[in-house]
Amino acid sequence: MRHTFFCIDGHTAGNPVRLVAGGAPLLKGATMSERRQDFLARFDWIRTALCFEPRGHDMMSGGFLYPPVDPANDIGILFIETSGCLPMCGHGTIGIITFGLEHGLIQPAVPGRLKVEVPAGTIEIAYQTQGAKVTSVRITNVPSYVAARGIAVEVEDIGALSVDVAYGGNYYAIVEPQGAYTGLDDLGAARIVALSQRVREAVRTQFEPVHPLDPTIRGVSHVLWTDQPKHDGADGRNAVFYGDKAIDRSPCGTGTSARLAHLAAQGKLGVGDTFVHESYICSRFIGRVEQAVTLGDQPAIIPSIEGSAVATGFNTIWIDRDDPFWAGFQVA
Repeated sequence: MRHTFFCIDGHTAGNPVRLVAGGAPLLKGATMSERRQDFLARFDWIRTALCFEPRGHDMMSGGFLYPPVDPANDIGILFIETSGCLPMCGHGTIGIITFGLEHGLIQPAVPGRLKVEVPAGTIEIAYQTQGAKVTSVRITNVPSYVAARGIAVEVEDIGALSVDVAYGGNYYAIVEPQGAYTGLDDLGAARIVALSQRVREAVRTQFEPVHPLDPTIRGVSHVLWTDQPKHDGADGRNAVFYGDKAIDRSPCGTGTSARLAHLAAQGKLGVGDTFVHESYICSRFIGRVEQAVTLGDQPAIIPSIEGSAVATGFNTIWIDRDDPFWAGFQVA
């Protein structure tokens, strides 16, 4: 049997986004979180086929548009990437909203604004246009918080590290410069990937964060290495590791949200403060602390992230069960 998926491909701040505009499976569930669980149970082969080789690569990510569960909202998004079916994806949201608006797949009730259901909750979008082009998308994200501080790990090839864990839609192990870690450029991309695998595993053996309101959101999935900015006008730089071998080319939307919560918990950012975040390749998002809130019994913030995306082309992808690699593969 052949399954056909019509995709709009592009990138947000350098990191790939594949909007699957045709071929999304019908999902069961009264929330996007429940729909995520249904997708994982019945359709995860679509994710692996579209994101893994030979149709994707280690950095591939994207998602599907769905009608909202609540008619007061505009649209729903289900995310896919090499690391899984994520509760939330910031760079993916910016790309999917941009491509959806530019190609008429999203019709906002209020021009310039959207309410979007994602598995992690409901987010708000403000966007700007110039002619037919969406020039910026600002996400007011889900509540973000620090889940743990000072987890001591011993990591081969770099030694002792103290790691914090923060949530911005996904859980991040955050590594600030310390000891043998002196900065991103001193490590280089290949070493960041190798060390991140070890850091994530070391943190996972000691701590499993669980979302205070949704127990299906749990566990450290990403590693965020912080650094000083390389260019004027930025406040910080990061490299975010996800999946098995990926470094986010964008500053990472949920990673920036987690970092904002992390800095706010240290008293380094307050409500109304902005934080311009550089990626490993020095593309930028503008983060802002919008509110101080609580999440369950945890002190938290509402962050916002602003960036832009570029569509690069259409892509009609076949998944044919006669293909020996129909479900995709990865090379260790």
